[in-house]
Amino acid sequence: MARQKGIIKLKGTIGDITFYKTKDGHLAREKGGVDAQRIANDPAFQRTRENGSEFGRAGKAGKVLRVALRLLLLNASDNRVVSRLHQSMVKVIQADTVSIRGLRNVIDGEAELLTGFEFNINGKLGSSLFAAFTSTIDRVAGTLDIDIPTFIPSNMIAAPGGTTHFKVISGGAEIDFENETSVVATSETGILPWDATATAVINLSNAVTANSTHPLFLALGIEFYQEVNGQMYPLKNGAYNALSLVKVDGGV
Repeated sequence: MARQKGIIKLKGTIGDITFYKTKDGHLAREKGGVDAQRIANDPAFQRTRENGSEFGRAGKAGKVLRVALRLLLLNASDNRVVSRLHQSMVKVIQADTVSIRGLRNVIDGEAELLTGFEFNINGKLGSSLFAAFTSTIDRVAGTLDIDIPTFIPSNMIAAPGGTTHFKVISGGAEIDFENETSVVATSETGILPWDATATAVINLSNAVTANSTHPLFLALGIEFYQEVNGQMYPLKNGAYNALSLVKVDGGV
């Protein structure tokens, strides 16, 4: 892979060189690789086929989780969350010690490895919210809860410049990765002032299916607002909003 320089940027293929544009700039690379038919059938590429199968399975699993949390992600995600979550899902699948190589999956893997995953690398929860909180997953009751004792917003929230208000959000998701379905619940506070006045105790509860055997995911986030002439506007279109998986129960 090479980076294109000069005034004129090319796109397309000339001879064996392909020119294309990415988020990292205009690049060029030489065509090559092994014939697809050979990869699909040659015994020498058995490992490649196994890796490809698990790589694809990780991509589908990441999409299912993102779709489940879509309402929260609309306001709190970066432009590389798809690839970053995919990489994390690969690690979850590779932690499967039950299935044979090529058939490893999220269900038999370690979904708990996703704990702490930040959906917005530009606004991490761990760098924004310093108030103590308790995250609880009650599989029997089907509840995924966040409890935050009273705190002083200006002391315990590192807000970006221009912030006047904030909102704490939460979501609970029950994911059936095999059938690519989910049960989701979300909850949030009202829009609160970012000042030196202590908040009330915050309790956010999300209810899914009681006694579910599927993996359960609890997300916590914070959104920032700016008040202008009595109207609330998402600060910088939500560029610094945070959302993180604070607790994961991989299922039974």
